[in-house]
Amino acid sequence: MNQNDVKWLVELTRLPTVSGREENVIAWVTRWVERRKDLRLQSDEDGNLLISQKRRSSKRPLFVTAHLDHPGFLVTASKGPRTSVVEFRGGVKEAYFEDAALHFFVGGRTESARLVSFDHKTSIGLVRSRVHELPVGTLGRWAFAERSLGVRGNSLHAPGCDDLAGVAAALSVIDRARKGKALGHVTVLLTRAEEVGFVGALAACANGSIRDDARLICIETSRSFAESPVGGGPIVRVGDAISVFSPELTNRITSIAREKGGDLVWQRKLMPGGVCEATAFSANGYESTCICLPLGNYHNMGNLDEVEAGTGQAKPKPEVISLSDHEGLIDLLMLTARHLDEEQEDLAARLHKRFEERKHFLQPRPTP
Repeated sequence: MNQNDVKWLVELTRLPTVSGREENVIAWVTRWVERRKDLRLQSDEDGNLLISQKRRSSKRPLFVTAHLDHPGFLVTASKGPRTSVVEFRGGVKEAYFEDAALHFFVGGRTESARLVSFDHKTSIGLVRSRVHELPVGTLGRWAFAERSLGVRGNSLHAPGCDDLAGVAAALSVIDRARKGKALGHVTVLLTRAEEVGFVGALAACANGSIRDDARLICIETSRSFAESPVGGGPIVRVGDAISVFSPELTNRITSIAREKGGDLVWQRKLMPGGVCEATAFSANGYESTCICLPLGNYHNMGNLDEVEAGTGQAKPKPEVISLSDHEGLIDLLMLTARHLDEEQEDLAARLHKRFEERKHFLQPRPTP
């Protein structure tokens, strides 16, 4: 795997970020773009990031999207010596909050704390920090030992793969596209506040950030199941828990993977374990689908299958993805960017041709 891809992936997935407070990731991305003079970085009126190429293209734009946030804690008030009120933003089952060990990030230091109470209905709790006061506005997440993080063989264990691994993949794609012939139509859209109801994606639909003729491929990191394993390759995601994505675009990517992918390992699945921004874009009239990475310890919920079955202990753990899946994701996105606009006989035409070739099987008609 390209070493820059791994470097960007590791760095981004360690950054603290919370819905509505994505500034650490935004600062990292801003520095990354500034080192590439042929790219342009814009922020829309709601703070979503658009990374485009300065060269012109006559092709329909292809937006590769990912979101900048991950479930986590935000300090909202002080309640006395070393005790603070926190809000949790994101979706995590109630059992994982009990007496949880947390890390908060103040300037350049990490402060340890413990969650002493939590109301799952309001997502509000109290934390007690070990040494220092926690200023209002401080970001926090589950506490992970340093030895539990990092690359191990083909796996990355990180505080927040969802969706900072997607951000890393999107940057790798546009870094390749800017050097490639006839790939000037590739743009990256990085959205905010996905974990609280894809609010940034909905804002991008409302504020005119996306051209009406754009195609959108959302990168997600989606909960892995037995039939969609980590290490089984990137997944052409047909739909999510509430919708099916734009079928023409989904089918086109499937065809490209089959016809152009060579020995690329990939999967095609529904992935019903959550809701994706492709649903928001499709519902707003855009041609949109998703390619995702299968994710272990979804939203840092360790032993999730056992917890849901009532047989396991709820323990926060680092999220896990496969490096080969991540590399395959980048490769599949690049294949799509290169071949999406090539002429191809559509499905209806292929089926009509099949009927004309085989309709003789219907003759003679059976006698009742």
